[in-house]
Amino acid sequence: MKFRKYLLKEEFGLKGLDIAPLIDIVFILIIFFMLTSSFMVQPGIKVELPQTVTQSILQPERLNIIISSEDVAYLNGRVVTNRELEDFLNKNKAKVKSVFIKADRNSSLGRVVEIWDICRKVGLSYVNIATTYVRE
Repeated sequence: MKFRKYLLKEEFGLKGLDIAPLIDIVFILIIFFMLTSSFMVQPGIKVELPQTVTQSILQPERLNIIISSEDVAYLNGRVVTNRELEDFLNKNKAKVKSVFIKADRNSSLGRVVEIWDICRKVGLSYVNIATTYVRE
C-alpha cells in the first residue's frame, strides 16, 4: 500500500509552482537583449545654444547651418566657407524654403550675421536661430 500512495502523489504533481527557473529565463532574456541591441551615439558638432525666456517650437527645417564656438560654419556636417554656402544656396534656391542656424553661445555675433546676410542675399526670407528655453 505504501507503493500506491507514492504513485498517487507523483500523479498529481506538486501543489506549488517553482519560480526559480522562470527567473533564470527572464535574466537570460534580459542579458540577450542587452547584448544584441546596439546603442548608437550620433556624431555631431558640440554646440552650446544661447538661452531665452520665450519659446516657440518649430518643425524640423530642411537646411541646418551650425556655427561652432570657433566661428566655423558647418553645412550638413561639412565645413563650408561663405562663398561655398552662397553657391550651395543659389543652386538649391527652389528646394530650400527656410534655414535653421544653430550657433554656439561663444561664437561671435558677426559670424552669425554674416550667415544670415548670405541667406537673405540669396532670397531666403525665413531664417531661424536656435536657442535653449530656460524656465524662470
